[in-house]
Amino acid sequence: MTAVETDTQVALAAVSAESSFSFKVLTVNIHKGFTFFNRKFILPELREAVRAVGPDVVFLQEVTGNHLKYPDKFDNYPDTPHYEFLADTIWPQFAYGRNAVYNNGHHGNAVLSKFPIVRSENHDVSISGPERRGLLHCELHIPGRSVNVHVICVHLGLIEEHRTQQMDMLCKLVHTDIPAHAPVVVAGDFNDWRHRAHAQLERGAGLYEIFVQAQGQAARTFPARLPVLRLDRIYVRNAIGHAPVVLPSRPWSHLSDHAPLAAEIEL
Repeated sequence: MTAVETDTQVALAAVSAESSFSFKVLTVNIHKGFTFFNRKFILPELREAVRAVGPDVVFLQEVTGNHLKYPDKFDNYPDTPHYEFLADTIWPQFAYGRNAVYNNGHHGNAVLSKFPIVRSENHDVSISGPERRGLLHCELHIPGRSVNVHVICVHLGLIEEHRTQQMDMLCKLVHTDIPAHAPVVVAGDFNDWRHRAHAQLERGAGLYEIFVQAQGQAARTFPARLPVLRLDRIYVRNAIGHAPVVLPSRPWSHLSDHAPLAAEIEL
């Protein structure tokens, strides 16, 4: 085979191989659609703010699935579950994981996606007591790619011992339910104010936090008006995080008690 023929074969192989692909993610704890201290219901404003960011995949925590009393109390309260209201016509695919159930309704985690969700499952990781927590695992098909992307929306407990056990369950989920070569994005509210998650998730599941990789430490996200605690995270495996950013206080500081995080994920 001549040198020209060899070069041609190499070029054809490169064209046929999957090239890199990037998509934007956003994660935010939406506090059931209310402002800090529940003073005002602002879900319609929050929907516009999320749309303005333009993410392809959205990770949401504290999303109301149903409430019996609020529709009569607030004029702007939607008739549909909040994850459907937020998805609207922008994100044709969505999944909801119900975690907390009470007399008047329930709330949990949700994933909104512009890519097809081919499988979703909510894993109950509640430990004990009234705190109900879950891991919402969705498998996304990216058109033109042979390997699906796995995303997990996380909201962990307030007690450190519970979080440690919940992160062990997260590591087990990644190991047992996701192929070793598949890209993984885990995002949400970890409540990890003591910064114990990084080492545990790296050791147990090969997950790396993208703000730590880019800036040396996780982002400050709580409280949104003057962030001090580094509670919200975006972890990846078999993927690269680019341009991670804490979204600006305007308009976000009055839309949630957590500042949202956004980033580009390269496969």
